[in-house]
Amino acid sequence: MSIPNFIHLRLHSEYSIVDGIVRLDDAISQANHFQMGALALTDFNNLFGLVKFYSSARQQGVKPIAGADVWINNPKDSTKPFRALLLVKNMRGYLNLCELISKATLENQRLGKPEIRPEWFSQGSTSSLAQQEPFLLSEGLILLSGAMQGDIGTTILSGNLSLATQYAKEWASIFPNNFYIEVQRTGQESEELYISQVAQLAVQLDLPLVATHPIQFLKPDDYRAHEARVCVADGERLGNPRRVIRFTPEQYFK
Repeated sequence: MSIPNFIHLRLHSEYSIVDGIVRLDDAISQANHFQMGALALTDFNNLFGLVKFYSSARQQGVKPIAGADVWINNPKDSTKPFRALLLVKNMRGYLNLCELISKATLENQRLGKPEIRPEWFSQGSTSSLAQQEPFLLSEGLILLSGAMQGDIGTTILSGNLSLATQYAKEWASIFPNNFYIEVQRTGQESEELYISQVAQLAVQLDLPLVATHPIQFLKPDDYRAHEARVCVADGERLGNPRRVIRFTPEQYFK
């Protein structure tokens, strides 16, 4: 039996608007170079590049995976939403992801961030396909926990393991057999503490772990150009010593 290759499930391309500079063709070529059989496109709160990505990946022999990096509403503090990753399994999931992103953009923006409310996943879809055969907005989707920026990671790092456990149980019930605890190593502070504690939680609840690497730029030398892009989106100055630096030089296409 051949050893399965690692594939990337987190990629912010140039279509991510605020924090990605990877061109789609370059990403697909890089996946081919590393002999990765599949690649996910998970731009922030949008599917703008999906058609181009899908057709180009198919032409180059790489299986395209559709998805999106999203904000999840934080009911305990509306100023600090959580992150999560949604991946599409089938046509039903694609329609649901489109509906969720549209609903968040039109109905639930906070400080310019479209946020998905957790209770929406348990509601019925309004798509034409759902009118023929009703289904929930969680169907056809895989949910990754968002690593340290998700609700589980955030509460673990705040020391509230019981609340993190509650969040994990709730997501597992909403996405049965389609919910994964997400871990990453990009050089961020507190990563090892998070990984140690969330791995124990995953074992305790019998939930699967998935390792992802959040790609923001193609090669290590692109880090500074990416930071300039982020500064433009944030209205910041690259040379400001007090600006919050959210990314690391490790977030290239490995």
